[in-house]
Amino acid sequence: MTDITITDVAAQTVLGMRRRGFYQEQIPEMIMELFLYVEQEGIEIIGMPVFVCHETSPEEAMRAAEEGNADIEVALPVAASIEITENSPKGAKCYELPGGKMVKAVHKGPYAASETTYNKIFAWMAEHGKEVTGPIREIYVNDPMEVAEEDILTEIYVPVA
Repeated sequence: MTDITITDVAAQTVLGMRRRGFYQEQIPEMIMELFLYVEQEGIEIIGMPVFVCHETSPEEAMRAAEEGNADIEVALPVAASIEITENSPKGAKCYELPGGKMVKAVHKGPYAASETTYNKIFAWMAEHGKEVTGPIREIYVNDPMEVAEEDILTEIYVPVA
């Protein structure tokens, strides 16, 4: 059973980038690009990678996934604001990722199987009269290169009023 809770998430300074494409192709590529850049520049990372999904309904996300035009944003929490230069990845920006009240669940297992957890979240939200009020985000708690696929942990946060 997936535990679903409401939590207050703090705003945080992040280095992020945003593109359009297929989720499964762009997310890992963009995260790797950001990691390579922060390592090269000596930027201090203070949290795990974040994916921000700008499609806010299951229908929108599925359509964007099929068409390959998903609005994909990835970010790394950083210790301090940094200046964007010509060496920064294309489309990179440093900004404050908003916080607020969010529904939270943890998905355990392959990323491709997260639809089950999302369905539970949306069913719980409907039952409790909650609506999505902003971009959904995923935090990748561990590295899929270091753990078995069935042990991958993804925290899912859905902003609500």
